[in-house]
Amino acid sequence: MVITAAAPVAGAAPPPPKKTKTVTLAAASPLTATRRHLFLAAAASILPTAAASAAGQFTEIPSSGGVKALELREGSGDVPADGDQVAIHYYGRLAAKQGWRFDSTYDHKDATGDPIPFVFTVGSGKVIPGIEAAVKSMRVGGLRRVVIPPSQGYQNTSQEPIPPNFFDRQRLFTTIFNPTLLANGEGSTLGIVIFDIELLSIRQHT
Repeated sequence: MVITAAAPVAGAAPPPPKKTKTVTLAAASPLTATRRHLFLAAAASILPTAAASAAGQFTEIPSSGGVKALELREGSGDVPADGDQVAIHYYGRLAAKQGWRFDSTYDHKDATGDPIPFVFTVGSGKVIPGIEAAVKSMRVGGLRRVVIPPSQGYQNTSQEPIPPNFFDRQRLFTTIFNPTLLANGEGSTLGIVIFDIELLSIRQHT
């Protein structure tokens, strides 16, 4: 079947031009990112990228068991030693769960609304080894991002820092110690934790 255009009738007015609708980029609706996309973006921003590693930004802390650190701000104060009491702020995330944040000292406020730092004694064994390794090679005033492998992270549910919120605590430990996933050989990624650590002060052991 062949369709041909009808010839215009002599003397007839030409048909009006077709109306076209112009849509500018400014008028177009922006794409809405899903929660998963946002989490993936957050995870990508906290994990060391290939470019960052190639540039030498993330470096392994000596004798740390594989803890990698990125210096965000160099400190100028003292370096802690075993027996010293240190105060830090931290922002903790899981590498699993699309970079889910499980705890932050900036969310723990005192009566005046100021964030409450996390205090511990270096060498006491109460905190996960990766945090101790990171803090022992920092100076007061420093801020660094550390990626802690499972072997230097949470080995049991009594190691600090522990989220005070029950839901966050349960989600953290049921992810890291998930028996089904561990049996499937996924333990190498489940326990990876990422901390942004700020060393605030040292009370030296006398």
